[in-house]
Amino acid sequence: MLVESCPQKTWQHVTAARQRGLLTGCVPTMGALHQGHVSLMQRARTECGYVTATIFVNPTQFGPQEDFSKYPRTLQADLQLCEQAGVDLVFTPQADQMYVADAETTVQVGRLTTVLEGAHRPGHFDGVTTVVAKLLMITQPHKAYFGQKDFQQQLVVRRMVRDLNIPVEIVTCPIIREPDGLAMSSRNRYLSVAERQTAVALSRALRLAADLCSQPAAVPAEVERQMRQMLLQTPGLELQYAVLADPDTLQPLPERVLSGARAVGLIAARVGSTRLIDNLLLSFG
Repeated sequence: MLVESCPQKTWQHVTAARQRGLLTGCVPTMGALHQGHVSLMQRARTECGYVTATIFVNPTQFGPQEDFSKYPRTLQADLQLCEQAGVDLVFTPQADQMYVADAETTVQVGRLTTVLEGAHRPGHFDGVTTVVAKLLMITQPHKAYFGQKDFQQQLVVRRMVRDLNIPVEIVTCPIIREPDGLAMSSRNRYLSVAERQTAVALSRALRLAADLCSQPAAVPAEVERQMRQMLLQTPGLELQYAVLADPDTLQPLPERVLSGARAVGLIAARVGSTRLIDNLLLSFG
């Protein structure tokens, strides 16, 4: 497995693989890898002849009061996981290799970035789309793999790729959960034992939403109300949002929906000082 920090050399390695006729895949990450990331790499390994993973804690997607300085950095353990998953090349740039001092270019996606995460984390998605555009140009993948846990992020990336005619297929892979239902996240390591127990309320509320949606004549607003009520009654949890939305546009659902209609339940909350998100794809009965 190659480990490379230079964008130009990374581009050259992938170019050589493409010239050999290999299908290339990329798994962009911020490191602190867990089995959710590993599942993306394994999926890429089964579908592509040459797999690149990127490890870069991107400063431009963190707000001024967010956790950039303390975001976990576990490079050696991350590299071991990458090698075990069969990754061919790990790209590990420094910030000054990704952002020149006088950079003036930002990639922005419109309406999709203004709601939910975009509303609670202003500027976050501008940082995401700018760095993902850079990473896609450097790693030249035929396919790029993202996790469903960051549901809005993968929608935004899909829109960016479509709008800019970037020749890459975005593959969204399922959320990997702990046995008790908690969605795997690099930020879970911030949680104390008690907070870890509290955090399971997010997945419980989503399962409640799934059960309610499956009932005949379910009303979206009532499902949202019960989901929020469960979370608001959870000690130690500070709810930011719990909504049902269209899974393609993130627009609110109509007052009444037809049987078989699709939706996504999305939750963001703080448990102690840790901000967590989760989601679940839903279908109305």
